[in-house]
Amino acid sequence: LWVAVGRAIVRQPKVFLFDEPLSNLDAKLRVQMRAEISALHTRLQATIIYVTHDQVEAMTMGDRIVIMKDGLIQQIGTPMKTYNNPVNRFVAGFIGSPPMNIMKATIKEENGKLIADEGDFKIKLQGVIADSMRAFTNKDVLFGIRPEDLLYTRSAKEGETIDSKIEVVEPLGAEILLYVSTKQHQIIIRVPPQLEFKVGDSASFRLAMDKIHFFDMETEKTII
Repeated sequence: LWVAVGRAIVRQPKVFLFDEPLSNLDAKLRVQMRAEISALHTRLQATIIYVTHDQVEAMTMGDRIVIMKDGLIQQIGTPMKTYNNPVNRFVAGFIGSPPMNIMKATIKEENGKLIADEGDFKIKLQGVIADSMRAFTNKDVLFGIRPEDLLYTRSAKEGETIDSKIEVVEPLGAEILLYVSTKQHQIIIRVPPQLEFKVGDSASFRLAMDKIHFFDMETEKTII
């Protein structure tokens, strides 16, 4: 890799093209090389077009990301823009590791309140979210929430929490990944290492309501 890069630098190009340069490296070396390529970009102050199927490489190395599917551009933006504001279900599921949890829900009105009924749990919709979703009353939509936006709570509150059973615990040092099941789904949740869980435990998780996403069932485009 560095021999090829060195030959290219000698020619002083304005644009470099890297086509999946790290795909054959082991995980540890990939992390090291990501940092070195980013440092090289800073030193050269030249445009680098970096092609990758690894969204972690895209997020950690890119100033702007172009996300493509089947040869078509889905979204262009900064890493955090594409992470926080995906334009459709594909981008939401591709950017982020672990990926966003995406489930089907039905928008309903109960006692004058708008809710998203997932089957296992109901989400009360308020404010801007309710205004955006009212046009979808009595329709199915896709509901998305990222693993870190489900927060462990000891006081389950109807309409804001998901009751689940823990199936798998993956301690990663700085964080723990929980694979939990409801009656209909398996959901991935990221929690801090201070929390202790065992397989088989029952646990409730509160939804960070300002972080939820809804997608049109037919077009899969983002509603809000």
